[in-house]
Amino acid sequence: MKWFPWRRRHAEHDTPVVEPDSDQVAEWLEPAIQTPRSRAERFWERWYELLPQINSALGDSEPKRIENLLCEEVAAIHPELHFSVERGQRAVYALVVTGQERPDLRPFTDAWQAAAPPEDMIWEYHDSVPPVPDPTEVTVNIGAHRLRLADVRVVAQVDRDAGVVDVAVHHPELSALTDEARTAMTFLPLDATLGERLAAERLRRVETAEAAPEQGITLVELRTIVRSLAGQDADGNPIGHTTPGGDA
Repeated sequence: MKWFPWRRRHAEHDTPVVEPDSDQVAEWLEPAIQTPRSRAERFWERWYELLPQINSALGDSEPKRIENLLCEEVAAIHPELHFSVERGQRAVYALVVTGQERPDLRPFTDAWQAAAPPEDMIWEYHDSVPPVPDPTEVTVNIGAHRLRLADVRVVAQVDRDAGVVDVAVHHPELSALTDEARTAMTFLPLDATLGERLAAERLRRVETAEAAPEQGITLVELRTIVRSLAGQDADGNPIGHTTPGGDA
């Protein structure tokens, strides 16, 4: 997945002094006093204005045409948020705006998601990276290497009392990668399998396994274990508690 981190803009230091009650100062201070909700609502107003341009660029397979536009609009919510445009699961495209599970950014992503329009045939919206339907069908391109997630094996140690899992991740081609690429290939399969939020909640320690584990499990098997700890069924839905007669 390609992320476009927004670079914080630097303030100019040679701005002339103006009176505190001037219109210019009020304009400068306005972003600081906006709430996450008002910033989110402003984003969606701009989203509708820019949508024809966005859809046109994606339809032409030229996402770079709208990269800077979306960077600016997401940064207006908070400069440390990240975003991506992905292939959707229920729609053609998915817009993901994430704080990478940082608690201080959660109010902004929560407000953004709450103000989001209903999904349609073209767009769906996520406030964290969602899991892919089947990670074994995903191939990751890292440099000159094409790595199938179906080849990943995981050693999982479950702490049921704490409700978390410690994992070591192995891929047969890890030894051919740079240190940075090995780190990416350790965490990327977990995010793709569990989604960013569930991975953050339920994975305690994550390590890279250079050697192939003797009793490793697949990513799909890991997802079943982690979702069970989280009280979810195989599809990621909350498990309902029913009586033998079927009453809740």
